[in-house]
Amino acid sequence: MAEALIKVEIAYANSAAQMLVSLSVSVGSTVLQAITASGILQQFPEIDLMVNQVGIFSQPCTLHQVLQAADRVEIYRPLLHDPKQARRNRALKK
Repeated sequence: MAEALIKVEIAYANSAAQMLVSLSVSVGSTVLQAITASGILQQFPEIDLMVNQVGIFSQPCTLHQVLQAADRVEIYRPLLHDPKQARRNRALKK
């Protein structure tokens, strides 16, 4: 009997490029397994899954989260600037 598969997407973007990979994974696969299978870690060597947070459709999750069909896994970059501090700086300039 064939193994049951689900379709998911892995998304990542940096200042120079963005990538959206569609792939099929086994039912019960985790976020980490899908990211590894996507090949995105080879395309973007700056991704460190111990540092970069991940989410599914903008909702933070762990690398051990089990995926559902049609999930979009997003790998987030660290913020370059604190948004609260940026707002304070803009307010001071006015």
